[in-house]
Amino acid sequence: MRLRGNPKPSYSPGERIFYECKPGYSYSYYFTLSSFCEKNNTWLPIDEACYRKQCPVPKIENGEVYEEVDPPLGFSFDRDAYFYCNYGYYLVGEPIITCKLNGDKVYWNHDIPKCEKILCKAPGKIKNGKFTNSWRDVFEFNEGVTYSCDPSHGPQEYSLVGENRLTCSGPGKWSSDPPECKVVQCEQPDLKNGKPLSEMKEKFFYKEEVLFECVEGFYLNGSNPVFCGGNSTWEPEMPTCIKGFKTTRPSVLNYPGYPKPRESPTIEEIVELDPGIIAVIILTVLVALAVVCTCVYKCLRREKKV
Repeated sequence: MRLRGNPKPSYSPGERIFYECKPGYSYSYYFTLSSFCEKNNTWLPIDEACYRKQCPVPKIENGEVYEEVDPPLGFSFDRDAYFYCNYGYYLVGEPIITCKLNGDKVYWNHDIPKCEKILCKAPGKIKNGKFTNSWRDVFEFNEGVTYSCDPSHGPQEYSLVGENRLTCSGPGKWSSDPPECKVVQCEQPDLKNGKPLSEMKEKFFYKEEVLFECVEGFYLNGSNPVFCGGNSTWEPEMPTCIKGFKTTRPSVLNYPGYPKPRESPTIEEIVELDPGIIAVIILTVLVALAVVCTCVYKCLRREKKV
């Protein structure tokens, strides 16, 4: 509120003053806009009678609008309205709009958004295959189709490479690209200085796996097992057999982001040692044992003499 007219330097008991609402504020008829000077030279207390003007409450079909404060205080100027849509719908427009003040009038700074149904056009057709419900042109949110391959007229059947089930996950968006139907064959894998643990055959088909191990004196480096991929190649890249044993690198393992090293290294993690170094280690151990045994023997003899 603000005082109406120009204030006087002083007022006598019984004189009345009047207030008015500032621009953007409305008068509440439950309160008074005037006060008067009482006999004890004080002003009669009055309550706040002007409140912020509010923008019209926005309405949105198939969605909700809410305020950022709790409890709600109404959509007065400088306050925001938040929108979200019901399941199966998506928002078109601004998700947040603000009630603004222009002179003595209030307005929303953007148009009220809309909630439209999530729809997808029929997914793409594939060569040598088909999908369920192919007669439909439009699918709703979370509706899906399942792909399958046609019978092959050749010696090998088609493999379905990719996701066999697609769902409508967003406006005009499917959960993944359509799969492919094609003949997939991988040649028998060959690992130098290694051997397969899986059954070997002349041809391998889509997603068939092969597990390997290295011959003695070599260790396996890379992915194990590998599988026959959609491009008739082994995926991930074929592993290799490296001569020796795996070595540890404590300095690297101490870097941030690396897992903590195990307390006891495995046999594969021990560095392959030269035969001469092994002989020196064995000789050192034997000498140490001899010294310990001699000391123990002398101590026992002293105790017997006492």
